Amino acid sequence: MSGFVSWVKLPKTTAVAAIVLAFVAGSFCLAQMPADADLAQPLMSQNELENLTAPIALYPDALLSQVLVASTYPLEVVEAQRWIQANGYLRGRDLMEAAQEQNWDASVQALVAFPDVVALLNRDISWTTALGNAFLEQQADVMNAIQNLRANARENGQLESTPQLSVNTEAQGERSAIAIQPADPQRMYVPNYDPYAVWGPPAE
Repeated sequence: MSGFVSWVKLPKTTAVAAIVLAFVAGSFCLAQMPADADLAQPLMSQNELENLTAPIALYPDALLSQVLVASTYPLEVVEAQRWIQANGYLRGRDLMEAAQEQNWDASVQALVAFPDVVALLNRDISWTTALGNAFLEQQADVMNAIQNLRANARENGQLESTPQLSVNTEAQGERSAIAIQPADPQRMYVPNYDPYAVWGPPAE
């Protein structure tokens, strides 16, 4: 895996790992389907979903779960980015306690601990919105796309355990899933990688 853009020592009160992802079709049901199915966007293909999730597919599971949920609140992500810029003097526990006072979803509040991730989501709000819509409408397909990307990255030698992150294959019923977790539970590393370098040109 490529280098690391940042790491954060997690305060005990930070609920970054509160959502546990199980990368099996139909097993992650936090988000709700749109109320009016007629207004839903056409479903994305597997290639489209892999292209969409490639920038975050190698994130640690707990962080990835927060990113997926936060992407369903793109306007709050924009607000969080502006708030981070305006409150750059806050650090550690003070930062997280102040974020929890904001009227945002818990996932967006948690991501304040990772300003580089918030900046990524804010940089291309169209991509973030598309990611959120896909997660709402095709959760199982999104999970499968992420697992396919992880499997390909492992085969390419681009995904392996490091002193910062532990990469393991875990049984999920009759299937298996590649899990990425911090080597130290008190420190969350955010991998910095180029999807093109890991997987090549986007699939069509």
